[in-house]
Amino acid sequence: MTETLLKIAFILVGLFLIYKLIFSGKRGLSLFEMHFKDGRLISHKGKIPEKFQRECKAIAKSEKLTCVVRAEKSGSVRLHVSANVSDAIIQRIRNQFPFEYYDKKTVDNSRQAG
Repeated sequence: MTETLLKIAFILVGLFLIYKLIFSGKRGLSLFEMHFKDGRLISHKGKIPEKFQRECKAIAKSEKLTCVVRAEKSGSVRLHVSANVSDAIIQRIRNQFPFEYYDKKTVDNSRQAG
């Protein structure tokens, strides 16, 4: 009786681990997300650089965009724009994004030889 319970528990733990490995999303840390509808910013989350937000609003307003603009950090920063936006507009948005703002290396001054 105890052996069968141990076997069942072992199988359940194995299935749980397999499920986690297969279905766990490899998405990075979400930095921000902006939702546009008919050229207007309807919602946002996260800390968005002010200049980038202004420029995105201007592009969305001029093009009457309905889309989502999202930035994720998984090693490096990636900018995602909805698939219903043309490549030319995506490139305009990418040109405005301050990648260097997120790629700054922090300097550790605590271990300097003096």
